[in-house]
Amino acid sequence: MPWNNQGGNGGGGGPWGPPPGNNGGQNPWGRPPSGGGGGGGPSGPDLEELLRRSQDRFKSVVPGGIGGGKGVVLAIAAVALLWLASGFYRVQPDEQGVVLRFGQWVRTEPPGLRYHLPAPIETAVTPKVTRVNRIEIGYRSATNDGRRQVADRDVNDESMMLTGDENIVDTDFTVFWVIKDAGNYLFKIRDPEATVKKAAESAMREVIGRTEIQQALTEARQQIEENTKGLLQAMLDEYQSGIEITQVQLQKVEPPAPVVDAFNDVQRARQDRERLRNEAEAYRNDIIPRARGEAERLIQEASAYREQVVSLAQGDAQRFTKVLDAYAQAPEATARRMYLETMEDVLRGTSKIILDQKNAGALPYLPLNELMRQGERPQQNQQQGQPPQPRQ
Repeated sequence: MPWNNQGGNGGGGGPWGPPPGNNGGQNPWGRPPSGGGGGGGPSGPDLEELLRRSQDRFKSVVPGGIGGGKGVVLAIAAVALLWLASGFYRVQPDEQGVVLRFGQWVRTEPPGLRYHLPAPIETAVTPKVTRVNRIEIGYRSATNDGRRQVADRDVNDESMMLTGDENIVDTDFTVFWVIKDAGNYLFKIRDPEATVKKAAESAMREVIGRTEIQQALTEARQQIEENTKGLLQAMLDEYQSGIEITQVQLQKVEPPAPVVDAFNDVQRARQDRERLRNEAEAYRNDIIPRARGEAERLIQEASAYREQVVSLAQGDAQRFTKVLDAYAQAPEATARRMYLETMEDVLRGTSKIILDQKNAGALPYLPLNELMRQGERPQQNQQQGQPPQPRQ
């Protein structure tokens, strides 16, 4: 060994040099070798001497020493306190604390100041749970790496889907999701993003497969988004993924590019059909109510005429009956009255000349009827917007 004596006569010495008074027959620690002979082999080091030397060196490093055994206890206690205090950690409002004991998930902590047993017994992971994650299916958005602009591109393997009436549509959509349970998210699924992507694609294909192409292209877009979101959330809950789907947004639902022209022709024909149908409906809604109104008017006029004729007939019958009764009681007076009323009706619209039977000549008279008619004409002309006629 390196501290063996070289030649046995004190010319060499160990790594600490020859001890004082060494006569060549002692080992480096100043003790004779075992067996009493001066030329014996090396012996083991003295443990007590090593401990003493180590303590002296430690005292020289630490200023003032450590005060013996009490200082050692205090140092150990301080180290223990620091070790225990290392278990405190803070969970931010947008995080959840996942505590692992020897690598196994034991609990999930809400936001705030928390504590776990110090490492290596327990450790804590605090993933963000409010950040909205985005997954694109059927397309990839444009990116800019600083050197060149990469445009949007389609992924046909993901976007081509079969509808319920056996047509193919090109469907691009986006899924937005957040972490609902950090523990399940970290330990129940291996690749969360890939799981969400595959499950979303499967859910969309199932919903599109139950929808006809015309509805998928027009009014059923919102219904498709809601149904896909519900089905996707049910699948992820069954997987215990700890993920919550916030929104499923359709970006594009179109026929495949090779048949888009023919499909547009079909769509235009359907639009023309709908337009003509709507025009016919509008004409029907206009002509039928008017015909019904005209028919109702005619019915009301006929009813009114019937009531009028019946009422007049009944009145004439009652008047004739009363005249007959009066004639039975006073024939002469009734006959004279009937004669006068008849003459009044006959002579009402004719010009009259009064003759005096005694003088057998014509008498001048004041034509009150003509004067009254001439006075009524200016009023009628003013009502009709005509200038008054001068009197002659």
